[in-house]
Amino acid sequence: MDDFSQFSLEEPNLSDLNKQYAEIVQGLASLSGEDRTGERLLSLVKQWDDLRRVIDSWRNLVDIRFNQDTRNADYKAAMDRRDEIDPKLTDLDVQIKKLLLVDGPKQKISDTFGEQAVALWECQVRSFDPAIEDDLVEEARLISRYNELLASASFEFQGKTTNLSGIVEFAEDADRSIRHSAQATMWNWFDENSLLLDQIYDQMVKLRDSMAKKLNYPSYIELGYQRMNRVDYNNDDVNNYRQEVRDNIVPLCTEIRRRQGELLGLDPLMYWDEAIHDPQGNPRPQGTYEHQIEQAQAMFDGMDDKLGQFFHVLRDKNLMDLQNRPGKAGGGFCTSMLSEHLPFIFANFNGTMGDVEVFTHEMGHAYQCYASINLPLADNVWPTYESCEIHSMSLEYLCWPHMEKFFGDQAERFRRSHLTDRLLFLPYGVAVDHYQHLVYEKPEMTPQERNQTWLDLEKIYLPHMQYGDLPRLPHGGRWQRQRHIYMSPFYYIDYTLAQCCALQFWVRSQHDYDQAMQDYLALCARGGTLPFQQLSQSAGLTSPFQPGCLAEVAAQASKFLGL
Repeated sequence: MDDFSQFSLEEPNLSDLNKQYAEIVQGLASLSGEDRTGERLLSLVKQWDDLRRVIDSWRNLVDIRFNQDTRNADYKAAMDRRDEIDPKLTDLDVQIKKLLLVDGPKQKISDTFGEQAVALWECQVRSFDPAIEDDLVEEARLISRYNELLASASFEFQGKTTNLSGIVEFAEDADRSIRHSAQATMWNWFDENSLLLDQIYDQMVKLRDSMAKKLNYPSYIELGYQRMNRVDYNNDDVNNYRQEVRDNIVPLCTEIRRRQGELLGLDPLMYWDEAIHDPQGNPRPQGTYEHQIEQAQAMFDGMDDKLGQFFHVLRDKNLMDLQNRPGKAGGGFCTSMLSEHLPFIFANFNGTMGDVEVFTHEMGHAYQCYASINLPLADNVWPTYESCEIHSMSLEYLCWPHMEKFFGDQAERFRRSHLTDRLLFLPYGVAVDHYQHLVYEKPEMTPQERNQTWLDLEKIYLPHMQYGDLPRLPHGGRWQRQRHIYMSPFYYIDYTLAQCCALQFWVRSQHDYDQAMQDYLALCARGGTLPFQQLSQSAGLTSPFQPGCLAEVAAQASKFLGL
């Protein structure tokens, strides 16, 4: 690939794929004697893996193009076709995984590629059956509908036409009246579209519950954990972790908000004030977009040769789409073209300090992918979600010594704001996870009951919240802004688990930056070869499920912030 903007991949022909997969299935089924654990087995696995890398690259490319312009009819049609055939592609892979998860081949796979690949395949076999193919197509359709709806939001504000990503710039304005007006404008849109948002989510919840029942799970919670590939912790571990957050982090966050109100001279501190951490307002990255990219190159060159060289590759091959524009989907993500051995970064810069946070975050994902993309099995390239977020969040902290390049003499204010925001995120992130557990325990809930459930959780995890006269929020609608709840159920506790690990990297970097960087780079190179707790332990990190882990993090952070 020379330039990603010109890159294309042909849609796989399902008939041809069926033939190719049938050949591999026939080859595996015919193995006997020593071939069941020998080179013939590994040759067939590689043939399958090469095929998967191409298919996965096509899937991701279609997703990228649609997110780049949700209004493009061709991109939308390609996305619809992808969603339609995705379950059929999953079925083909599951057929092969079943043949590999038997005595002989299973042990050979484990010995050659590691136990984690086998554990992931077992999760995937348990979470799919052709009986839910049509349900998966419908789920994808609903996700696209939600994504398009949010991307369609358009506001005329302060003489500027903007969208949900862009209005955040005004929500962080130093002028309190502009902050309030920006939040009111945004949440009024959610209020006006609440019926449609409720309908989409209600259909999603009932559909997912139905899929779980078809696969003989008591609820979608169990199926959701399988789909998230959680192999070394369970719902009980997560529940215990939530208690750790309530005990150690919620009181700290309440104190952070109290002091924030004092500094701003505001009592009470309102929702539209929370983004401003001190009377000077939030620091903003300086210079043009092009200047910031040059500064990023200088930063990565100064951190490590490998990071610097990698960022050159991203720039030279146009593997970043970072600027906000009309029709572009919101949010940020990193994905990959495994067949090309390259990652891709997507974001929506809006002129706030969040640009730097999101950029360094997604860069962490991208570098990890790049560092492990040549591992000999596609399953080992990306870790599971809670693990891969360690790489992204840790790089945010490891970039701290270079923040003057973006914020000048406001860099220290950025560092304090960044750490403060990450601590404040923990209770919110846990509330999002807790909410989804309660929703899928009672899929028959009405929209009103779901909103009340969210309000009840806010009292536990976010007791300081003051929404005033803003639309939607006082009635429990804040969760509808969280895309993961709709699009990636149960993908949220992962951020908070990883944040606990990333904060440990932060503490380490304060004492021995060079060692922290080397430990980080080594962790990236391991890719997804280990499950979450083993991967974190391999970098000398304490598991968030270990009692007391958050107490130490809270103490270190409190000391840094002078609380």
